[in-house]
Amino acid sequence: MRQFFFRLLCVSLLCCAGQVSADTLQLNCQSVFPLSLPIAGDAILSLSGDLSSVSEGQLSLKVFQPGHLVDTHEIASSVSNKTIDAAFSIAGLTLGNIPAANFFAAVPFGPEPSEFLAWLYRGNGLRLYQELYDRHGYNLVVLPMMLITAESSGWYTKPIEKLEDLQGLRLRFFGLAGQVLRKIGVSPIPLPPKEIASSLKKGAVDGAEFACPSMDRGIGLHKVVKYNYFPGWHQPATVAELLINRDVWNSLPLHQQKMITLVAKSSLLDSLAASEAFAGPISRENEVVFGVRNMTWPDDMQQAFRSSWEEVARENAAADPFFKKVMDDLALFRADYAKWRGLGYLPR
Repeated sequence: MRQFFFRLLCVSLLCCAGQVSADTLQLNCQSVFPLSLPIAGDAILSLSGDLSSVSEGQLSLKVFQPGHLVDTHEIASSVSNKTIDAAFSIAGLTLGNIPAANFFAAVPFGPEPSEFLAWLYRGNGLRLYQELYDRHGYNLVVLPMMLITAESSGWYTKPIEKLEDLQGLRLRFFGLAGQVLRKIGVSPIPLPPKEIASSLKKGAVDGAEFACPSMDRGIGLHKVVKYNYFPGWHQPATVAELLINRDVWNSLPLHQQKMITLVAKSSLLDSLAASEAFAGPISRENEVVFGVRNMTWPDDMQQAFRSSWEEVARENAAADPFFKKVMDDLALFRADYAKWRGLGYLPR
């Protein structure tokens, strides 16, 4: 009888979500990015390895490829209801139907990486980030864990010399930038990373943006399109997140919560360093080896993008009080930061 109850106890422990033994806890985490993707895959796999190391094996993160456990578009709800313990995602994708989510992913004409960090960790950014999920009923905790440098603002099948050249084009764009381009006459097309290059090659889209040069290289955009435009007005910096079920989080002792928080920050710092370090060499190699033309938007087109963004921001603020709350908070922070930037940094 004692052996029966002992076996029953062992089976119960093994069947608990994420539980490996009485002394170890394994959290199942699904990524929205392919694990082979430069920067992003490195970020979540490094976080997983670091967490296992600093906890001496007592706490681990088992990372799964996109779609392996749940549908990508159900990531937030799946973490919230504990179908999975955690997820590596990006707020603008996870909550694509909530415009305010993009303030915690990437903001057109928004802060660059250092300013984004300052707002998140020393302004109200993190508090508002958690409030975003709380307001929409998600039972989870959010931690920033990846930050990448400015993106290119698209790979195009032909040169774009004036605003009219964009009208009628089908472009893969992310987040609020899609709303900006729609006002200019573009048809934004949502595509997952794995379909971008093939869609460009087949002519299903006329252009596409994805990420920073390292990640664009990772999905092969340099092989199929030869006009790459800068600057990345739509995403001067981009943040990705670690989502953890709140009940799982609350069940962890404080020191393990602190471990996760610290390795997430470490991953964020390393991803920023990597994305900055490799951007120059890859952009140069694109030109010299692959015949890519790194193009710059004319000043009048950059101003048109900015004017369209300001209109999009006003419309979303009028429709959504939380969007306005976050927008106003970020604007206030940026006004103070602009004073320092003007004093402390060389003119650009």
